[in-house]
Amino acid sequence: MLRYEGMIFDLDGVLTDTARFHYAAWKRLCEEIGCYFDEIINEKLKGIGRMESLNIILNENDIEISDEGKQFLADRKNLYYKEMISKITPMDLLPGVSELFQRLNELGVKKAVASASRNACTVLERLGIIDYFQYIVDTDRIKNGKPDPEIFLNASKGLGIPPKKCIGVEDSQAGIEAIKKAGMYAIGIGKPDTLYKADLVLRDLRDTDRIISILLP
Repeated sequence: MLRYEGMIFDLDGVLTDTARFHYAAWKRLCEEIGCYFDEIINEKLKGIGRMESLNIILNENDIEISDEGKQFLADRKNLYYKEMISKITPMDLLPGVSELFQRLNELGVKKAVASASRNACTVLERLGIIDYFQYIVDTDRIKNGKPDPEIFLNASKGLGIPPKKCIGVEDSQAGIEAIKKAGMYAIGIGKPDTLYKADLVLRDLRDTDRIISILLP
């Protein structure tokens, strides 16, 4: 019997680097409307939804607009982003993903995606890995963004596995907090000083043996 029966993955920064497309899309939008936007502000957007991200950008620039105006800007940003991700291929998978998924399949570990992106299915299809997952969270049904644990609890329920038997994988501080609040084991992908609340921090998913050792009793 495995110690953990399910793994729940964030998408951006964990399975592929779509973060650069998000940054470029926000940067283009901000240049058009005269907003200041840099990598420091962008760091605050990791792991959260489009409208929440827009609100952060507007607050950073002391700009107030109507809800209709916000929706227009959010939709425009999404248009730019979708143009960029249309060029994604399986070559854009981050190192270690394919090997890890093969090992997880051999062990019978179920997998889910818990991404705040409404374009997650499109990205997974273009990466050629959508069939690896037994469940993909529908963000339209999620009321609270990370660090609220709702999206990870939804994923564990979708897999039919208790949270305590799941491992969550994230690259953002908000995501790690969400995993821990859900009562799961947390693997952080990135820098230890940023993801210090994670149970384990890895540079990427290439350390397959280390991850598998956590799953085994």
